[in-house]
Amino acid sequence: MEKNARSDKDRTAGPGPEASDHRVAELERMSMLHQARQAARAYGGSARMWRRPYAVAQPRKASAVAPVWITTYPASVITPEGSSVLASLGDQTLWRALSSIGIRAIHTGPTKRSGGYLDGRYTPTIDGNFDRIGFDVDPGFGTRDEYVTLSAIAAAHNAVVIDDVIPSHTGKGPDFHLACMRHADYPGLYHMIEIAPDDWDLLPEVPAGRQSANLSPDTVDLLAERDYIAGQLHRVIFFEPGVKETDWSVTAPIKGVDGKMRRWVYLHYFKEGQPSLNWLDPSFAAQTMIMGDALHSLDQLGARGLRLDANGFLGIEKRENGTVWSESHPLSVVGNSLLGGMVRKAGGFTFQELNLTVDDIAAMSGHGADLSYDFITRPAYHHALVTGDTEFLRMMLRMVHDYGIDPASLIHAMQNHDELTLELVHFWTLHANDMFDLGGQSWQGRTLRDHIRETMYEAISGPRAPYNLRFVTNGVACTTVSLIAAALGHEDLDALDAGQIEEIRRAHLLLVMYNAFQPGVFALSGWDLVGALPLDPDQVAHLMSDGDTRWIARGAYDLTGAVPDASHSADGLPRARTLYGPITEQLDDPDSFASRLKRLLAVREAHGIAASEQIAIPDVQTPGLLVMMHELPDRRGRQITALNFGREPVDEVLTLDVPRSGPVLDMIAETVEGEVGDDGRLHLQLDPLQGRSLRIAYPLPI
Repeated sequence: MEKNARSDKDRTAGPGPEASDHRVAELERMSMLHQARQAARAYGGSARMWRRPYAVAQPRKASAVAPVWITTYPASVITPEGSSVLASLGDQTLWRALSSIGIRAIHTGPTKRSGGYLDGRYTPTIDGNFDRIGFDVDPGFGTRDEYVTLSAIAAAHNAVVIDDVIPSHTGKGPDFHLACMRHADYPGLYHMIEIAPDDWDLLPEVPAGRQSANLSPDTVDLLAERDYIAGQLHRVIFFEPGVKETDWSVTAPIKGVDGKMRRWVYLHYFKEGQPSLNWLDPSFAAQTMIMGDALHSLDQLGARGLRLDANGFLGIEKRENGTVWSESHPLSVVGNSLLGGMVRKAGGFTFQELNLTVDDIAAMSGHGADLSYDFITRPAYHHALVTGDTEFLRMMLRMVHDYGIDPASLIHAMQNHDELTLELVHFWTLHANDMFDLGGQSWQGRTLRDHIRETMYEAISGPRAPYNLRFVTNGVACTTVSLIAAALGHEDLDALDAGQIEEIRRAHLLLVMYNAFQPGVFALSGWDLVGALPLDPDQVAHLMSDGDTRWIARGAYDLTGAVPDASHSADGLPRARTLYGPITEQLDDPDSFASRLKRLLAVREAHGIAASEQIAIPDVQTPGLLVMMHELPDRRGRQITALNFGREPVDEVLTLDVPRSGPVLDMIAETVEGEVGDDGRLHLQLDPLQGRSLRIAYPLPI
């Protein structure tokens, strides 16, 4: 494996390129900031950028354009010999299958040049291509023309392509090296501080073979006392003893364009090779570079939507009380408003994966990203499956409404490239001391968080599910299928029989219904479509040396069965074992996951559920039952999503708030299921792990 085989600590040592005039000019030509400035000249004075409203987020417009997504991960795509990842994703056979299922968008994941650049050569990515260093398409994934072709083929199938922008950091590419050489405006790109030579004795030596060294908490505190840096952040993402103990690192001595040797301390919310951008520097270099990247994806590659990666980390400052403000910062709100507005001006839409408090998601959604990943209820619906109890899920669904968030602004998603996050940030930071009622008890936020996490960790990792791995302090690395297997009590994935696989498939479709049968975008991954299982840790041990266990959930897959004998993806990831197989074969079997998914999505589309209004999360008596009530568009009546997360049948009578009596239609079975009277009583019966979608078809006044 080439692209991801090595981590930052394996790279060539040294202070980076010499600051000769020729070398500086070459690095500047390659830099993202330079390219962004050059491209910006094409937009000045153009009427095109004033034709669309842009100040306010437009979630329902975005979800109407792209109501159902497949999320892919470029490094995991198995390709035929001689074909690239982008060419494979633009394959007509694949798109006929995706279109048949009802998929209207493909999120490609990051495909632009990433990693580092040192001594005249590119170095591998250290975080799955989320360490961008260029606007050009990574040759390992294909070409610019192949990306453009993918966009055109998707459009021919009534679908759009969604790309990624990374506003919080870069990799250690030309822009970072120019910053370290103190060239022009480049130091203004990053949160980096020049340390006076008299204080170099406070800094650790950079080991041989490394470009930088992580600072210890004591060193960070000392530098903060001397007013060099803000200080320690309240949480360390990717924390790993001896690898990353703080969010600050220091470079080796680097010769600048003026001949002076400097050592820089720089911020990185994520890995050491991902220096954080400074969104409030007088040069405004970061804004220029990121806007250029966004417009390049829209206008040069043909993307219609953009993911804003890690967009909650755009501001940091030291408070008067000595603490560091790095999350829920107003600068993040401002930065996202700029980004979201610019993309809307250009005719696109944005979404954010914002794993912060519900307060933050609400604050950053009004004028920033059009859509937000549903990190509010995602851990809760997994908790409901594990426990067979929906009380916590109902709490989180109601919290969405309490904070004024439209469920249609959320991307209700299944597996993506990351871990199953269990940080539950809402209960850990801002609301740690608030009281919440659950299970007949009152809990402080921090205590409730610990309770939920302990329940989940015990059930879906460790001895009960050794195939799933803890991911540092964030959550669990797993696939949707392996999460379900653990929730159903299966300790050995190699011993699953046909009946157990069918039960897993039934639970998988239940989770599909939870996510798809409510307003907003529904997203699932290539791993979901084939029923991928985790890789054996030994297969990706070389990628997990820094504690990043997520690689077990990123196994390679072949959606169309084009290369049945391939053992690895083109990027070198081992092929995952799957329970369902290629979607092209599944669509020939009416009982397969893909065929049943197709039926569910057809019902969703026909009745306009994505565009509905969520009006109630009713109380229930049966612990495993969840009911969501929606007003369908165009006077089509009220829709009831009823899901049984439990292992026992449900037989319950609900009293619903309905304006009048009307017949009840089963939208999936296409049968009449009685009537709701004026008293609003509805009789519900569900088998274990079954979902139903019912419509109360009463006439509305004109």
